[in-house]
Amino acid sequence: MKYLRGYIVAAVFLVLTLALTAFAAAHTTLVDMVYPYASRLIQSSLAQWVSGIDICLWQLIVVLMGVALLASILVMILLRWNFFQWLGWVLTVCSFIYMMHTGIYGLNYYAGPLTDDIRLTEADLSITKMAEATTYFRDKANELATQVPRNEDGTPDYPSFSELAEMAGEGFQNLTYDSYYAVFSGSTVPVKELGWADMYTSMGITGVTMPLTGEAAVNPQTPQVALPFVMCHEMCHRTCIAVERDANLGAFLACQANSNVIYQYSGYFMAFRYCYNALVSVGTTTSAAVTKEIYSGINDQLLQDLNYYKTFFAEHRDDTASNIANTANDTYIKVSGDESGVNSYSEVSDLLISWYIQEIYMPQHMEEEQAWDPMDKNQVDLTDPNG
Repeated sequence: MKYLRGYIVAAVFLVLTLALTAFAAAHTTLVDMVYPYASRLIQSSLAQWVSGIDICLWQLIVVLMGVALLASILVMILLRWNFFQWLGWVLTVCSFIYMMHTGIYGLNYYAGPLTDDIRLTEADLSITKMAEATTYFRDKANELATQVPRNEDGTPDYPSFSELAEMAGEGFQNLTYDSYYAVFSGSTVPVKELGWADMYTSMGITGVTMPLTGEAAVNPQTPQVALPFVMCHEMCHRTCIAVERDANLGAFLACQANSNVIYQYSGYFMAFRYCYNALVSVGTTTSAAVTKEIYSGINDQLLQDLNYYKTFFAEHRDDTASNIANTANDTYIKVSGDESGVNSYSEVSDLLISWYIQEIYMPQHMEEEQAWDPMDKNQVDLTDPNG
């Protein structure tokens, strides 16, 4: 019986975790009313607490846990512990960590979508609307691409990682206090540099947020043009926007709301990429003609940045490492409650196009339509018919 104690404790933690997720799945409205606020408070407190530590605390903990695991294996061999019993307690630690993660953060996957929080109506998309939105994001990216600081060879010349990270919070504050989007009211503590950058680059990973320590971390090797967007993406996760498509939309909004042109460009650059790729993926003759026309309108600066972004990951990604990381991330996202898995990242294109229709297209067309005024003599004949 003593050999089973670890497995029993692990099973208890696992059952509690499953019970939490089952409850959240069955009561999404209740979860959305309470849980994100409590979770956001925990994340903000943790982020503030670890902000004085330059390195990622969770990475240090991983190293210490790895050392402890190796030490326990050595002790097990020397003292001839029962392997089956040892494995049970290892599983106990793993299941406890997963239960804690689910309790303080994981249920955000079952809260309402970001579109509800920002009052965005998802539109029925057509090729025409997709093309119009993609053209809009291209034109904005074209305009901003000429305004960001650049080196003589045309590459972006941005401030250091820490300076960029300090700027990110402004967008979140503007969204919170100017647009009254409470969902962005979490911590604005700057993101940290992700350690072991070479390893994460080989996997194609640009950032990681660890809810158990409240740390949002970004791979410093990420191409500069995308770095502000990625910083905002990870900060969105820390404000408990868990679903990837929502975090991408939140990152765009935070970049767009930032007064710094570097952030604005990064937001529109990534929005254009997502919408353009979505248009390409339609795969019809019409969409092919439209994407060709849109591509022809890309200016030199934007084209250079797009090509560098594409070739950077193609040159640095290791296929084996990337596939392992992608599979692990896909599994985690699906287990957490999002059936789209890693496809959720690119699904932001639908939200971006809906944002364009609601915030840009409709207001422009409403301004073009003259409001009906029965007292306006230009619209109504107000002369007395009886003379």
